[in-house]
Amino acid sequence: MKKLSKVDLIKDFSHKKYGFFKDASIQVCEWNKKALRGEGVCYKQDFYGAHTLSCHQITPVTFWCNNSCVFCWRPNEYMGPTPDSSAQNTNPNELIEGLISARKKLLTGFKGHSSVSKNIFDSSQECRHWAISLSGEPTLYKNLPKLIKELKKRKGVETIFLVSNGQNPSMLKRLKKEGALPTQLYISMVGPNEMVYKSITCNFQKRGWVNYLESLALLPLLGTRTVIRLTLIKGVNDKSELVSEFASVLSATGSDFIEIKSYMWLGFSRDRLGKNNMPTFKEVKQFVSKLLELLPDYKFENEKENSRIVLLKRKDSKYKTKIIDRD
Repeated sequence: MKKLSKVDLIKDFSHKKYGFFKDASIQVCEWNKKALRGEGVCYKQDFYGAHTLSCHQITPVTFWCNNSCVFCWRPNEYMGPTPDSSAQNTNPNELIEGLISARKKLLTGFKGHSSVSKNIFDSSQECRHWAISLSGEPTLYKNLPKLIKELKKRKGVETIFLVSNGQNPSMLKRLKKEGALPTQLYISMVGPNEMVYKSITCNFQKRGWVNYLESLALLPLLGTRTVIRLTLIKGVNDKSELVSEFASVLSATGSDFIEIKSYMWLGFSRDRLGKNNMPTFKEVKQFVSKLLELLPDYKFENEKENSRIVLLKRKDSKYKTKIIDRD
């Protein structure tokens, strides 16, 4: 497959309504748009209280990831494992300001829209929630600790969520050491053993599985809210014989929360998987039911059918599920 240039990639991503500042990007997701139109909020608000309306979903390294997951909706065939110098040297403060500006441009069309009140539009311009999760692997950005610390200092910021593939445990250690842990840290999970993990992530680094296990082992030591996000792919990692293995690995992480979510047949993933690989909400719940039987330390906490997701919580977690209670 022909490697696309960065210029071509930026054009392609911009067509998909990404806003850019150098190699960093931001996107106004469908839930953000629905919240503007008064049509509901993201499950992250339902579950945790993260503010959908003003969510800034960003990535500092749009085109770099050390996994090439088959279920990823991004064009990961064109993405590399090592960010170039221009991406690594982007100043975090300039990145933040540039992405805020880019998001405002993306939202321009909602101003004065018949279904969007002035108060709602003004609220959407705030910066209460930041999700560092959009594209690429954010822990590859060497200035990630400073980025998170700068976000923490900004007036009005309530929550910062970081989603990682778990391939860079050294960065997780840095975040703790430098006082830069996010409000909530996610580690993605797709397989309970090396064979399944590699078949889905297409990570064939010599230490790929070892790095992942090291990241999981760090979770109870970091001192922040932790979530395992398990993506179910029908016919691939939802097999009955894998349930007990998943339960064993999940239990060992001690994670505060576990999200079990259906793979969604979107974007470039449609070239790698079929629509039949997308579990129904009922199938997700059936898998969760089997899993809970083997996870005595966890309980059902919440669910959202239109996102095909179920939330479990560790019974002895010290954290309140909703970080912020909203009306």
